[in-house]
Amino acid sequence: MSKNPDKNITEAEFNTVHSHADLLKILEDKDSNISSVLSKIQYEQEKEDLQVELVKLQQWIKKNNKRVAIIFEGRDAAGKGGNIRRFTEHLNPRSMRLVALNKPTKVEKGQWYFRRYIQQLPNPGELVFFDRSWYNRAVVEPVMGFCTQQQYEQFMVQLPEFEHMLYEDGVIIIKFWLSITKEEQLARFNAREDNPLKRWKFSPVDKKGQEYWDDYTKYKEQMFSKTHTSFSPWIIVKTNDKEKARLECMRYVLSQFDYDKKDEAEVSLLPDPNVIMRYFRSLHKYD
Repeated sequence: MSKNPDKNITEAEFNTVHSHADLLKILEDKDSNISSVLSKIQYEQEKEDLQVELVKLQQWIKKNNKRVAIIFEGRDAAGKGGNIRRFTEHLNPRSMRLVALNKPTKVEKGQWYFRRYIQQLPNPGELVFFDRSWYNRAVVEPVMGFCTQQQYEQFMVQLPEFEHMLYEDGVIIIKFWLSITKEEQLARFNAREDNPLKRWKFSPVDKKGQEYWDDYTKYKEQMFSKTHTSFSPWIIVKTNDKEKARLECMRYVLSQFDYDKKDEAEVSLLPDPNVIMRYFRSLHKYD
């Protein structure tokens, strides 16, 4: 039998809430189903704890003059921007940058393809996030006809060598592929069109995402087979559950560095292998 037949929180009760624990106590007293509330509170707490660790990591990167680039790739609506926002929310902007380049200019089209990305690579002590990267030419450009077959083939030959040179020079690159199902992508597209705050995200290229799904898959698999290397592996993240994906991406990055006071973390830094893993050809994938 319900302890309190009125399951709505009154204004007086709400004014007594000063913490998550206070809110949970009120909901428990009302016999409310609090599973969704608990899940949200747990997510927010874990996110905050992981963000504390990211601040510590950034300080370590700066102190040790490390150069770190984190690349987010994936189909449209897979969650690249949302992930990056949670990563950068509390970082010091003086030693962190976001790179999200527009389409190349006429001059840039006449240059070596990698040139405009080289200019964006991290300086000593800097952490740089790429919301898409040079991998545009591996998937999006050939699918959409933005490059010739010769340009694509030349790029794929040069790419492993380019990343190996960065590796030898001490640049640390983490490459995430955010994997989303076709059904979830469509649902997110529809949500974007219905939300005036997100409508700007929906571009003509996005609209082709569902139509060209199989073409994207073909080029994506070719990209993995030629650019998943021991020195620059692909990390696949299942992102149908956006919140879980964000947490696991943070955990993975933190797990790759032995930064100061890492052992004092109040949250698990071990990534969930059911959500995030290295690429393997036999892997069962969302997309």
